[in-house]
Amino acid sequence: MRMPVLLAWSGGKDAAWALHTLRQRDDVEVVGLLTTITEDYDRVAMQGIRRTVLQAQARAAGLPLIEAMIAARCTNDDYERAMAEALARAAQRWPTLRTMAFGDLFLEDIRAYRVQNLSKIGWDVMTPLFGADTGALAREMVDGGLRAHLCCVDTQQLDTRFAGHAFDAALWDALPAHVDPCGENGEFHTCVSAGPMFDTPLALVQGDTELRDGRFAFTDYVLDTAS
Repeated sequence: MRMPVLLAWSGGKDAAWALHTLRQRDDVEVVGLLTTITEDYDRVAMQGIRRTVLQAQARAAGLPLIEAMIAARCTNDDYERAMAEALARAAQRWPTLRTMAFGDLFLEDIRAYRVQNLSKIGWDVMTPLFGADTGALAREMVDGGLRAHLCCVDTQQLDTRFAGHAFDAALWDALPAHVDPCGENGEFHTCVSAGPMFDTPLALVQGDTELRDGRFAFTDYVLDTAS
């Protein structure tokens, strides 16, 4: 009998590839996705992905979506309360569920925070991609059929012109040497539109790029209703 797992879903490449990786295993079953939504904007926290796109991703993955609502300026305590409430709802739906997976790659302090935070409410943490070589992993993702575009760029680490760029070999060739190929240090975030974790690809239309907080360049993506 496979162990049920809830996957933290950002709408980006790492979460998507974590889903694909977990689905290759015979000891676990991803039963649902959990996403943190900034209620002020009705978008995924950090990535800035529209809720409509997020929900389309969940449908394409064939998994139910649990949403944790937070304010734009929430504190760590607010975030932890929202997560605990969302996990309580998940545990009611799947009584044997006590493990949450994340697409973390190599940031040990972030992983340690997740373990400490979730252990307080009786949950375990799984990080199936942790420790992977990010250059090799990036190529594995694209070679495996994942398609994504940069939806958020930290302009203190990477030039604004990269906002909206496809996550592909041309991107890696153009990235400055100090930028991680997967953006694991927060240099960029992505929005996934296709891959082996989806039943069908999403038809997304790229919109405007907007600078927020004088630092983050967000590129908007909407569902193509004409497709």
